[in-house]
Amino acid sequence: MQVPSVLLLALFLLLNIPSSLVRKEHFPCFEQINPRVHQDGDLVIGGFFPLYLMAVKNFTGAEHPHKACNPHQWLHKNYQQVLALMFAVEEINRDPSLLPNTTLGFHIYNNYHSDARTLESSLRWLSGQGQTIPNYSCERQDKSLAIIGGATSALSVQMGTLLELYRFPQMTYGPFDPALSDKVQFPSLYQMAPQDSSLHLGIIQMLMHFDWTWVGLVVTDDMRGEKFLGDIGEEMRKSKACMAFTEKIPVSERRHAESQVGFMPRIIASSAKVIIVHGDTDSLMILRYSQPQIFSIWKVWIITSHWDVTIRPYNHAGDTFYGSLIFSHQTSEIPGFRAFLRTVTPAKYPGDIFLKSFWISAYEYPDEPAKMEREDCSLNASLDILPLHYFDMTMSSLSYLVYNAVYAVAWALHEMFQTRSETRSVRDEEFLVPQPWQLHSSLRNLDFNNTAGAHVVLDEKKNPVAKYDIMNFVMMPNYEEALVKVGQFVPQAPLGQDFTICNKDISSNWIDLKTLQAVCTEHCGFGLRKIAQEGEPICCFDCAQCPEGEISNQRNMDNCMKCPEDQYPNREKDRCLPKIVTFLNTEEPLGLILTCMALSFSLLTLLILILFVKHQDTPIVKANNRILSYTLLISLIFCFLCSLLFIGRPTTVTCLLRQTTFGVVFTMAVSSVLAKTIMVVLAFKATRPGSKIRMWVQPQVYNFLVLICSMIQVILCGIWLGTSPPFLGTDTHSEPGHIIIECKEGSVIAFYCVLSYMGILALGSFMVAFLARNLPDTFNEAKFITFSMLVFCSVWVCFLPTYQSSKGKAMVAMEVFAILASSIGLLGCIFIPKCYVILLRPDRNTSEWLRNKADSRVRNFASGALSRA
Repeated sequence: MQVPSVLLLALFLLLNIPSSLVRKEHFPCFEQINPRVHQDGDLVIGGFFPLYLMAVKNFTGAEHPHKACNPHQWLHKNYQQVLALMFAVEEINRDPSLLPNTTLGFHIYNNYHSDARTLESSLRWLSGQGQTIPNYSCERQDKSLAIIGGATSALSVQMGTLLELYRFPQMTYGPFDPALSDKVQFPSLYQMAPQDSSLHLGIIQMLMHFDWTWVGLVVTDDMRGEKFLGDIGEEMRKSKACMAFTEKIPVSERRHAESQVGFMPRIIASSAKVIIVHGDTDSLMILRYSQPQIFSIWKVWIITSHWDVTIRPYNHAGDTFYGSLIFSHQTSEIPGFRAFLRTVTPAKYPGDIFLKSFWISAYEYPDEPAKMEREDCSLNASLDILPLHYFDMTMSSLSYLVYNAVYAVAWALHEMFQTRSETRSVRDEEFLVPQPWQLHSSLRNLDFNNTAGAHVVLDEKKNPVAKYDIMNFVMMPNYEEALVKVGQFVPQAPLGQDFTICNKDISSNWIDLKTLQAVCTEHCGFGLRKIAQEGEPICCFDCAQCPEGEISNQRNMDNCMKCPEDQYPNREKDRCLPKIVTFLNTEEPLGLILTCMALSFSLLTLLILILFVKHQDTPIVKANNRILSYTLLISLIFCFLCSLLFIGRPTTVTCLLRQTTFGVVFTMAVSSVLAKTIMVVLAFKATRPGSKIRMWVQPQVYNFLVLICSMIQVILCGIWLGTSPPFLGTDTHSEPGHIIIECKEGSVIAFYCVLSYMGILALGSFMVAFLARNLPDTFNEAKFITFSMLVFCSVWVCFLPTYQSSKGKAMVAMEVFAILASSIGLLGCIFIPKCYVILLRPDRNTSEWLRNKADSRVRNFASGALSRA
């Protein structure tokens, strides 16, 4: 087997490998750090697995070369991958229907995360001996067909660069990496792992499930880590979650001393209580070596399945990662694998130097406080007694992919043999000795079901999206570690069913996940809204009370929302309550008082009217036209009663009658007062000899005046009702928590026209009465009218600005009060003095007394006029 030496030389220069590295005598640790396990067969598969770490000490001289090599730590759990390959090979060799008359063998090598060491192992596989001699094979290399390896993307690239020169099929079982799907650069590489394209969506759903928005992120510093960082960053922005920090772990060569980099101190110091870790076991081993001993870190870890969090270094009695939530690939249980593991002992496989070394290292329990007795550490002990961080009897996802990879090679060979048997002679040498490059045509289109019934396909275009079990890494009550399934994430499932988790099954040992607040800022509770902090992520904010009339019924709301018109916020501003329908009701004190006042004064006015009718022939009643007095008293009765239209639940009818009735009856009352005032003036002037005004001092004239003034108001009200009448409406803003049923004016202009007309009449009455207050007429009541109109005008002048500034029931109550107050002013100033005379001073209610009083008034008026002249 020969290839151009120039290619190998270029490869060595590219990887910066010293030329002395290929010579065994210049590298005394070679045999110790690169052992292999061999099982012969008709055809051989190579297996490269990261079984242990190695630190090479610096030394001077070659007198004790064996002391230069110091095995640092066994990665015990990775040995299950070797056993998965061995189990698959034994199954295939026993199966008469798969590769009949052909046995499979294997070569197993330790694989380091190191360019130089990986190249050495690959060269040993190609050379077939301990000496790494490029472009030379000293064994029957025609048996070697494919390699299973590449626990990480970096290892796959390091191996593939060399193996591609010989077109060896490389079955990688590490995490799926889109970069390795480039068939131009890696045409002989096949990825067994399903795609992790939806993993970030499952992690985001977990964050939202627990309401965690402030998290840290640890990724590997490679293209796969960058893609995950970009994907989850975009989803976090959509979900309004933030990254507290991002740590990138380099994937270059490292030794134990390099693992002391201060990643963990920065993570511990961070305010983030939830840490997301994405990467493979080899790259993230640095976190394991950086973890503090004895005490635990109060963090919750969300981990991808490619990092086996259960592996921990020696001399760590406690574990930082208890309570971790792990997204582990769903796998089918391989029949017979657990039973096979129980039978594995060094005695069964005496030629397996890895198994002997594993056995000695695992059963010493160097980090366990209670060491096992020596007799329990015999070569016949069972693997199922080892603790979880040493060995797991459940097949891991990586071992499952190794198992599938072996069967993939076997089925490809089987298909190739069947095809050749149909076209070639059994004696054909090419049929008996297949070449590695000949497997590619079968591998590219391979599609089969494994022994568990699971579908396996190597075409990356048909590669399914991974499904995940959510595992919880816990310490059981008996102090044994365990991985407990607490949920699952199935991206292809319908929305709402794709992510499930059982909170009650989760044990975080020291943190209650239900109450854990993984946030930058404490949540803004109900009734509060978020206010962004300038220059800070959206997860860091201040909280402020909702404005008046708005609520927030969820946590961390950006904006409060207004309640519907028929609802109002409660005191806490976290929900809307139905508003109480209210109006100026007779059942409430204010409404009851106003009602009683209206009824009482209307009754009093009626009594005065009856009194006047009873004494209608007395001089004081006949004075100033008793018909006008009756009209005024009847108008006042209706004025008092019309205020009742404003009290009680408004209806469409009452809304139409309120203002119009008030305007008409008050106009009638004020016009009656005006007529009385004019009558006083004209009556005085008519007493002069030869006065032509005597013809106007007739009762019919003043009655007609009242009718004309009232009709004008009726016409105004009719126009109002015909164009834009008052209507029933509601006021939802004046009183919090209440919907006020009220009557809207309709046309505000018409409303103020009615009030203005009534005001003009009142002002005219006041001015005429004021000028005639001292006239010496026997029946002059101008002074009383003056005071009455003064009260009337004062009430309504004060009413208008107060009415405008009032809302709701206060506005209605103010108008009722103005109606009652002005009516009481008219009644009290004009009629109470007369009632006093009628009831208590009947001696003054005679013609003689009034005549004598009139004569004295005339003399006084004349003397006053002469003195002024």
